[in-house]
Amino acid sequence: MNQKTPRYVIITPVRNEEKYLPGMILSIAEQSVTPVEFIIVDDGSTDGTHEIIREAAEKYPWVHSVRRQDRGERKVGPGVVEAFYDGYGAIRTEEYDFICKMDGDLTVGPRYFETLFEKFAHDPFLGAASGKLFLDLNDGKLVEERITDESVLGGVLCLKKKCFDAIGGFVRQVMWDGITFHRCRMEGFRTCSFKDRDLMISDHRIMGSSHKSIFHGRTRWGWGQYFMGTHPLYILAVGAYRMLERPFAIGGILILWGYLKAWLMRTPRYNFPGFRKSLHAWQMERLRLGKRIEVIPPA
Repeated sequence: MNQKTPRYVIITPVRNEEKYLPGMILSIAEQSVTPVEFIIVDDGSTDGTHEIIREAAEKYPWVHSVRRQDRGERKVGPGVVEAFYDGYGAIRTEEYDFICKMDGDLTVGPRYFETLFEKFAHDPFLGAASGKLFLDLNDGKLVEERITDESVLGGVLCLKKKCFDAIGGFVRQVMWDGITFHRCRMEGFRTCSFKDRDLMISDHRIMGSSHKSIFHGRTRWGWGQYFMGTHPLYILAVGAYRMLERPFAIGGILILWGYLKAWLMRTPRYNFPGFRKSLHAWQMERLRLGKRIEVIPPA
């Protein structure tokens, strides 16, 4: 890279990830641009996860860990963000340009972060970015998980530090990642997931499948969309769109059910000033029924 090498911190919350964590750590160790710090938060693991983290910290000086008490089960959504913030509080360096939250069951190629930082360098308004996610079916095939180009993958979410600070960090609730990239736009930053060979992200779990089952995960996804403030017309479109992927039909129906259930229960919603108006405008533009509020200069 011609410009000054970016300094970045990765925070990875994990619980019982002994199957996937070694591969994830190796993929970071092989990066062409090494992180300043790689903080792995052991969220009460009961398997060999902590030993894997300890061995990594002994091998790589830029790896260190935080260990949380076992709370009885893996908690997605708010639990993951709480674990992230325990890692955030353990950052030792004061000088870094980017902060990345990365899941312990994902792997990336050796030029992932170098390529991503090239995207940031090209676009001064880019605040948060990721590559595209591909599900590893263990048969040599990779199936792309579909997200819009303006959405950023929560599993490997990289933000400029000044963007992270501007949005006040992550919300400790389900759909924290969706809220994050909408808040970025409200602050004048662009968000993007790039389809680039060097930015391919390999996953071993279906997106939105939850730690219990994919059916529970899809219902929780719909509940999270209600909490975030998604417009009813948009959730209908999301449900129809997701019916075309595994689990076919039922997955989309469960997303709609989760949203409806949250509405029937009068679940409190995310209420940051102006957020829902901005979100609805963006969603209506996606449906070709309106126009977004924010205007961000082109790259």
